Amino acid sequence: MNIEKKIEKMGIVLPETSKTGSLFIPVRQLGNALYVSGQIPFKDGKLLYTGKVGKDLSLEEAEEAARVCIINMLAALKFYLGDLAKVKSIVKLQAFVSSEVGFEQQHIVINAASQLLIDIFGQSGRHARTAIGTNQLPMDAPVEIEAIIEV
Repeated sequence: MNIEKKIEKMGIVLPETSKTGSLFIPVRQLGNALYVSGQIPFKDGKLLYTGKVGKDLSLEEAEEAARVCIINMLAALKFYLGDLAKVKSIVKLQAFVSSEVGFEQQHIVINAASQLLIDIFGQSGRHARTAIGTNQLPMDAPVEIEAIIEV
């Protein structure tokens, strides 16, 4: 099945991706590898969630934030590639979870992101991964995810 049709069938709408005015770019290509800049849970121009997981957000809210990061990543890829069918595999995710001291379930938060990629890309969505707890993320985002993608 076409990846974009599969995403649509799952009820996921990829947001419009605007050109960044920042000092970085959303996607950088080196050979057949795409490096996707860190994505945070933005929707309609604002953060859906803020704060620390385990204090300000529940595990379930953090999992949803991780899924939104992946949706934003897919939107950045679509904008860069023009067609998500060009994605050969998800190589690696590096994920950061803004965590309250004592919160030890960063891997569970990021499992939601990993599962979404597997649901969309099948075995090609299986990837290496790092899930890191941190004390703060930009704009008080609870989750940030970057990726390496093979095309």
